[in-house]
Amino acid sequence: MQTTKSRSTLTINRASNRVGALWQSGYHDRALRDDEDLLPFARYIVANPLRAGLVEKIGDYPLWDACWL
Repeated sequence: MQTTKSRSTLTINRASNRVGALWQSGYHDRALRDDEDLLPFARYIVANPLRAGLVEKIGDYPLWDACWL
């Protein structure tokens, strides 16, 4: 994960002519352990645009109707 984060930061910074951190501090990846964990995480991810204020309701997000929800 560290390599992915590092390389994506370098690539995006170069393409955007910017410098500095890209990832939120304190971010920690977490592996899903079994199928029971999947649904809450899928719902959390799909709701991110709503929490970020990018959409007013979850239905405005084009991927809200993923089969996991």
